[in-house]
Amino acid sequence: MKINMETDYAFRIMQCLAKRNAVTDARTVSELTQVPQRFTLKILGKLVGGGVVTSYKGANGGYELSRPADTITLRTIWEIVEGPLVISRCLSEDFVCRHDGEQGGCVCYFNRVFDEINMLIADKLDSVTVADSL
Repeated sequence: MKINMETDYAFRIMQCLAKRNAVTDARTVSELTQVPQRFTLKILGKLVGGGVVTSYKGANGGYELSRPADTITLRTIWEIVEGPLVISRCLSEDFVCRHDGEQGGCVCYFNRVFDEINMLIADKLDSVTVADSL
């Protein structure tokens, strides 16, 4: 399992906005994070859509966090960029397990192990906020 580059960049972009604590244009965010500007704009669009960043248009426009950094977790950012945190396809809502038991629940040993690991990762990502990176 790897955090993809887009999510890694999103973490860094959020940290940058939190450090600046002011409306900041995309070019500046790109330069400070060393994320290509086109990619920065794409990620900022997702973060705005996810409700953790606010965008402002116009000559003095830019981006800023939409709420305090200590209320935005790494899991929130991850799920905005990548979707639900799922380390195995068998944990996905739409996956049909071929090892279903008579009760209709998955009895696969690996499903239980992956679910436990997934919960540990989710708990850790929920415990770390953007403010912790400052």
